[in-house]
Amino acid sequence: MTREPELGEPPVRAPAVTRPSPPVGHPQVFTRLKWTSFTHSCIYTALLICAFAAGKPQPETFVLGLTHGLLWIGMSLACIVCVRLRIVPLRLATAVAVLGGIGPFFGSFEFVRESRRREATVATGTVRAAEHGEGGMGKGDGGHGSAPPPSRGPAKVR
Repeated sequence: MTREPELGEPPVRAPAVTRPSPPVGHPQVFTRLKWTSFTHSCIYTALLICAFAAGKPQPETFVLGLTHGLLWIGMSLACIVCVRLRIVPLRLATAVAVLGGIGPFFGSFEFVRESRRREATVATGTVRAAEHGEGGMGKGDGGHGSAPPPSRGPAKVR
């Protein structure tokens, strides 16, 4: 049976449970998504050129616009699934799904950024859970979703 702490004693806490580091895994899926994002950015660039500089020739503008829309929907769904499977971080999926409809360059930039972060992670051998959607919104989330700081007991009043 556990006893209640006396007045002035720090509360008894259960030992902290540590989560295992999330895998950087599924590099093949990540690489395919990255190259699909680059392809999407190229198609979108061609659409912009076709629609604004080339005088909207048909059916080229229609085909490029349809391809952009379908790729955006497919990439958004794939990234949402990959966040759930912990293949890509939430920040990358947000860039693809939210900003990708108006400019897939945001997603491509985030793929490059994440690739560089993964290369640095492999080089140093560290994985930070906050960057993989663990414990809140990532870096600078104000501590929301993480374990509370250890208690030092009641404040002493002088």
